[in-house]
Amino acid sequence: MIQSADVFLNEHQIEAVEATEGFVRVVAGAGSGKTRTLSMRYAFLVELGILPESILSITFTNKAASEMRTRIRSLVGDEETGTICTFHGLCSMILREESNAINYPKSFVVLDNADIDELLRQVYDERGLTLRDMTFAKARDMIEIKKIKECPNYREDLVAFSPKALNDKYEQSSEPEDIIFYGYLCAQKKNFGLDYNDLILLTLKIFEENPAIARRWQERFEYIMVDEFQDIDELQYRLVDTLSQVHHNLFVVGDPDQTIYTWRGADVTRLLHFDQHFAPCQTILLNENYRSTPQILQAANSLISKNRNRIAKNLEATLPYGSPVRAGHFQSPEQEAKEVACRIAELHDQGVPYRDMAVLYRAHYLSRPMEDAFLAAEIPYAIYSGVPFFSRAEIKTALSYCRMLLYKDDLDFQRTINTPPRNIGKGRMAFLSEYAEQHGMTLYQALVDNLETPRFASTEAAQYVELIEQTPWSDRLITRTLDDVLDRSGYEKFLRLKGAQDRLDNLAELKQAAGEYEISWGEDTTLDRWLTHTALFSAADAQTSSDQVRMMTVHTAKGLEFDCVFLVGMNEGIFPSRQTRTLAAMEEERRLAFVALTRAKKELYFSEAQGLLHSGSIRVPSRFVFDIGLENVEWDPQIPEDMQEAAKRAISLKTSALAGAERLEEGLAAGDEVEHLIFGTGVVLSVDVEAQKVVVQFDRLNTQRTLSARARMKKTGHREFSEIMH
Repeated sequence: MIQSADVFLNEHQIEAVEATEGFVRVVAGAGSGKTRTLSMRYAFLVELGILPESILSITFTNKAASEMRTRIRSLVGDEETGTICTFHGLCSMILREESNAINYPKSFVVLDNADIDELLRQVYDERGLTLRDMTFAKARDMIEIKKIKECPNYREDLVAFSPKALNDKYEQSSEPEDIIFYGYLCAQKKNFGLDYNDLILLTLKIFEENPAIARRWQERFEYIMVDEFQDIDELQYRLVDTLSQVHHNLFVVGDPDQTIYTWRGADVTRLLHFDQHFAPCQTILLNENYRSTPQILQAANSLISKNRNRIAKNLEATLPYGSPVRAGHFQSPEQEAKEVACRIAELHDQGVPYRDMAVLYRAHYLSRPMEDAFLAAEIPYAIYSGVPFFSRAEIKTALSYCRMLLYKDDLDFQRTINTPPRNIGKGRMAFLSEYAEQHGMTLYQALVDNLETPRFASTEAAQYVELIEQTPWSDRLITRTLDDVLDRSGYEKFLRLKGAQDRLDNLAELKQAAGEYEISWGEDTTLDRWLTHTALFSAADAQTSSDQVRMMTVHTAKGLEFDCVFLVGMNEGIFPSRQTRTLAAMEEERRLAFVALTRAKKELYFSEAQGLLHSGSIRVPSRFVFDIGLENVEWDPQIPEDMQEAAKRAISLKTSALAGAERLEEGLAAGDEVEHLIFGTGVVLSVDVEAQKVVVQFDRLNTQRTLSARARMKKTGHREFSEIMH
C-alpha cells in the first residue's frame, strides 16, 4: 500500500485502509488520525485500479470536503478526486441530473434559513399573520416536522400540483399552521426553491419511485465512505443505506463519544448498532491519539467513562508527558476571567502565539466577562461563530434605546423605531427623512411633529414617543432604567415570542454588566458615562491582528485543535446546560465536555466560579469536574470542602429528577398501577413529561396527589378505565 515519510500509519490505520470490501465500521477516537486514514484509503483504492468516479466520500462540511480533496491530490498526484461532498451537495447533484423524474426544473434554488424567513414573511403579510401566531423559528421547525414525519405526501403537492392547485389549497386553509405550511409550499413552487429537507426527501422519492434510477446511482458508486457517521440523521442514514445496496461496500468513520448533535437529528445508536443493520460488519478501533498529552487524555478518558451508552475504549497517548491539567475555583466570573487572561499573557510572554490559544464555553453569553478581561489586559481576541458581546444585535438595540433617552439621534432612532415592529415601514420612514431634511431636524423630532397626523394613526408611534419622553433616567440606577426600557419597549417580549433564548441570555448578561459597573463606579455612576464606557468596548472590538486568542462555543470548536485550551464556566446549570432534561441529554452534555477537553494539544485549563446563575440559583461546580477527577488535576485555587458538598447535593437532586423524567418517558402512562414507598398502591391519572409531574390517585387516600418525577414508585400493572372510575 501507499506509505511515505510524511504519511505514516499505525497498524490499526493500515487495517482500516486495507479493509476495502464489505461493511466496515471504524470507531475513531479524538485525535486518532481519521482524516489521514480516509485519505489514504481513497489513495489505496485508486492504487488498486478503482476509478475515482466510482468512489463517493461524504463529509459534513464543505471545509472538510476541501481538506480531503487537497490531501488526496497530494497522495495520488491527480486532479480527479471522485465525488467528495456533503449530503446536501450529493442530493443537489442527483436532483440536477434526475429532476425530470419528478417534473421539477433543474435550475432550482437552494434555500437557506434567511431565504425561508423571507418567504414566510411574504405569507404572513398576505394572510395577516403575526409572530404571535407563530414565530419564524417555530414555523421553520413545524415545516421540517411536517415534511419529514407528519406529511411526507407534501412532495406530491410540491412537485405534482399545478401552481394554481397548490395555491387553491393554500387559500382554503384556515388554521395558522396550515396557512403557513401551504403558503410556504406555494412560495417555494413560485420561486423554484428547495430547502435542505427537500433536497434529501426528493432524492429519496426519486429512488423509491424509480428503481432503475436508484440502480444507476447504486452501481455508479462502488465504494462509499462516510465521515463523522455519528452525526447523521434518519434521512441521511436512509440515503446511505439505499446507495450501498448493490455493491455493499460501505465504510463509515465516527466516534460515539463525540455525538453532540442530537438536536439536529443525530442518534448515537446508529453507529453503536451499525453492525446489527449492516451485517456482516468489520469493526476497527482507532485509539492511538496523536494530538494530546497523556495528562489531557487521562482527564478526558475519566470523564467520558461515566457515560453508559458508548463503545468502551480509552484514548492511548503517543506523545510524551507534558504539563499537568490545571483548574481553578474562583469567587466570581470576573475573577475567573481575569486569572485566565493572566495565564494567557504569561504563556504569550513565554513565546506561545495568541492564535494557538482558545477559550471555550458552553454558550455565547459567557464570553462577556472574558472580553472585559482581555480588553483590560490588552490581549487581542476574535470570537468565532458569533460577534463580540457589545456588537451583538440585541445588545446594540438595548443600548440604542438607552441612547435615545439621552440623545434622540438618527442612528439610534433607525435601530429602535421598528424593533419590535411598530408598523413604521419604508414609506413612513421615507416621509420622515424628507420632512426632517426640509425642516432641519432629527428623524425623532419629525416623528413628534407628525404624531397626530393620519399618516401615523395606524402605527405604534405614540407609544414609542411616550417611552422616550417618559422613561426616567437621570439620578437613577442604570439597571432600573435598562429594565424599564426593555420592558416598556416590548423588546424582551418580542424576543420571547420569537423563542430567542440566546438573545435573552445576552440581555441578562448586559444587565449584570450594568450592575457591576454601578458597584465599581459608585456615586460617579450615570447613564451617559456607562454608554460611553460600552462605546469604548465596541471600538476596541475591531482587531486587525491575525495573532488573536480565539473564543468560541464548544460546538464550534468540534474538529479544531489548539496548543492551549481554556474551558470556562464549568458550573452546574451552565455546563451541563440548565436545559438538560433527561439522562440521555446529560450523556450528550458529557460528550460535549469530552470534545472540549480533547481540543487541547499541550495545555488544558478549566475553571468555574461562584456567584448566581441567571435563574437566581447559586453556582456550584459542574458534575464534570468530579467526573474528570479532582486527583487528575492541579487545583489553584482549590474548591472548598463545603462547596464540594453543596455541588454533590445539587448534582444528586438533578440526577434524581432526570431519572424520574426518564421513567416517565419510558412508558408510565394514565391507567398504570404503581406502588409508592409511603402512599402504597395507586393508579396514574395523567403524566406531564415536560413538567416532570405525574398525577396519582392512591387507593387509601381520598384525593389525588401530584408528584414529582423523582418520586420513588414502581409500576406494578395496569387498570382498565372502568376500574379507575369505580
